[in-house]
Amino acid sequence: MTIKWFPGHMHSARKQIAEAIPKIDVAIEVLDARLPASSGNPLLAELRQRKPFVKVLNKADLADPQVTKSWVRFFEKNDHGLRALALNAGNKGEVARLPKLCRSLAPQRGKPGRPLRVMVMGIPNVGKSTLINTLAGKRIAQVGDRPAITRHAQQIDLRNGILLFDTPGILWPNLEDQQGAYRLAASGAIGDNAMDYHSVALFAADLLRQSYAELLSKRYKLESLPTEATELLDEIGRRRGCLGSGGVVDSYRAAEVLLRDLQSGKIGRVSLETPPVEV
Repeated sequence: MTIKWFPGHMHSARKQIAEAIPKIDVAIEVLDARLPASSGNPLLAELRQRKPFVKVLNKADLADPQVTKSWVRFFEKNDHGLRALALNAGNKGEVARLPKLCRSLAPQRGKPGRPLRVMVMGIPNVGKSTLINTLAGKRIAQVGDRPAITRHAQQIDLRNGILLFDTPGILWPNLEDQQGAYRLAASGAIGDNAMDYHSVALFAADLLRQSYAELLSKRYKLESLPTEATELLDEIGRRRGCLGSGGVVDSYRAAEVLLRDLQSGKIGRVSLETPPVEV
């Protein structure tokens, strides 16, 4: 199945960002730490111009910590105007590092009459709204477990010399990299009506089988892992009681179990992609 998803409101979001970029001092892109490349938006590199840029690798508490460290090194090594920060957007202590970092990137701003203007961007369901609420110390942006919650831009005074610009989540019009699209779907960033649960679960099962076999075995109490993703998904279904008439595994229910466990972190801290190998 080819995954395509580009709700109409995201076209206007791109326009809003393009119009606002000249007025801001620091740009922040929120990524999913489990898939920092696939959850990034290539349009932002174009829209960013030469603004100081911070990539926030959110949901770091769900990602493989060693792989996340590799991503931080990769981003900062390959773009000298960019800083990367791994954190959990709901953790006040971790998020407190972000304003300090932004101030260091634009030291001429943040003074009386010259607020530091920071724009927060990101695709749906990477935790952008949670990050904004934590920065503000109160509920400003709507948070939910489905993608594309934020629909309209807003401006937030953090009362600490920083003026925050929020924007709706945006995805690029054409998900040409279907491997990346399937990673996004597995992470929960793609709308349910744009994906086939069974196909995405098979993709996730194969990836986890290759990279996190021990975590899978522990979670589903499997003495040995099947070599095929289909067999693995069926075994998970049997272990979780996803059975239809005659004891046949309900593959759709089994797919839901695997994807929900993956997205909630119940399988363990896993990353769905690693940085490119530099030659």
